[in-house]
Amino acid sequence: MSYQNPPTVPRKSATFDDYTLSEIRRAATTGIYDIRGGGSKRRLPHFDDLLFLGASISRYPLEGYRERCGTEVVLGSRFAKKPLELKIPITVAGMSFGSLSANAKEALGRGASAAGTSTTTGDGGMSTEERDQSRTLVYQYLPSRYGMNPEDLLKADAIEIVIGQGAKPGGGGMLLGQKITDRVAAMRTLPKGIDQRSACRHPDWTGPDDLEIKILELREITDWRTPIFVKVGGSRPYYDVALAAKAGADVVVVDGMQGGTAATQDVFIENVGMPTLACIRPAVQALQDLGLHRTVQLIVSGGIRNGADVAKALALGADAVSIGTAALVALGDNDPAYEAEYNALGTTAGAYDDWHEGRDPAGITTQDPALMARLDPVLAGRRLANYLKVMTLEAQTIARACGKNHLHNLEPEDLCALTLEAAAMARVPLAGTDWIPGQGGL
Repeated sequence: MSYQNPPTVPRKSATFDDYTLSEIRRAATTGIYDIRGGGSKRRLPHFDDLLFLGASISRYPLEGYRERCGTEVVLGSRFAKKPLELKIPITVAGMSFGSLSANAKEALGRGASAAGTSTTTGDGGMSTEERDQSRTLVYQYLPSRYGMNPEDLLKADAIEIVIGQGAKPGGGGMLLGQKITDRVAAMRTLPKGIDQRSACRHPDWTGPDDLEIKILELREITDWRTPIFVKVGGSRPYYDVALAAKAGADVVVVDGMQGGTAATQDVFIENVGMPTLACIRPAVQALQDLGLHRTVQLIVSGGIRNGADVAKALALGADAVSIGTAALVALGDNDPAYEAEYNALGTTAGAYDDWHEGRDPAGITTQDPALMARLDPVLAGRRLANYLKVMTLEAQTIARACGKNHLHNLEPEDLCALTLEAAAMARVPLAGTDWIPGQGGL
């Protein structure tokens, strides 16, 4: 009797997976690197790896329908005469007019104002739509200086000096020529239709001493009324936050690598920076070591999606969070209603990240008049306001369950971690133990 060997099941490489193979083929065919937005897509330690320890006997929970849980936050109280007083600790991150449509910027302003929070201009200047609809508007002061002018600077409720972004710390963003229309070109003082790459560093200073001079210059221009933020990409959060605070910042924004609505190289997005979760505790430690925690406010951004993420960031020591990608989704981006059109672009709803190409079916990341008209800024603003309301209610629910009457009363003791990596990054115990990796215990 003869025997045949059974067929072997083909085994694919974990290193050379289907996506990696497709990227090698694309690079070999085109000779150019891939550009996209959307932040890092690799699996990283994140807020999902943390859990809250609700109250029972050792802690007393609050009754949700009868006991108040505060959400308000003041940003910029260190030196500014007019700090920002927000109803919720969730702000809208900087996303430029040019990258986004005018209707999208208007919708962000409407939604944030309805929720009692702030929006941020982004690279490219202040659009009238966003200024008119934003009760509180933060004006980004970027290395490119695109769209920057003294008149708009004085119209701002806060100024954010951008040194780095989570998706590309140490690098600049891109705006392709098809999105540089007459209006965008005029605002940025650029030629129409020509690809633009933003600078990666400020042209008039190179270090923390120069940053201090720049902050003082902006304070003089605004008569010390306006809060000064400094935004850094998550790479060396302890030293960057310490230097920003010592230079005189009122607020420091730390952006992890899960964030990033702007376009840059895929290889950059996936291989430069640190997870948001890994940035928070070093940033808080820097402020604590300087005796400035809560005096200099800390905003955390990069992959914030729901009220649980908000509550966890605040429990780890942040004063507020900022959302970008989630805000675009709330407006209507990556909506399955446009699935056929996403398919025609070679992608699918939920995976569309070629925002730089200006062909967004949702009318959000485009300058095409026909596509822009699809986005109703009033309806989209209402959607964003609803989303911010739900996030706030979710965070309050968790805070009350932990016995806290304000979101800022949440603390690391309220958390445990599901993985060794998350426990080490967040500096909270591994679930079921009192062990924090690197800090002893059992």
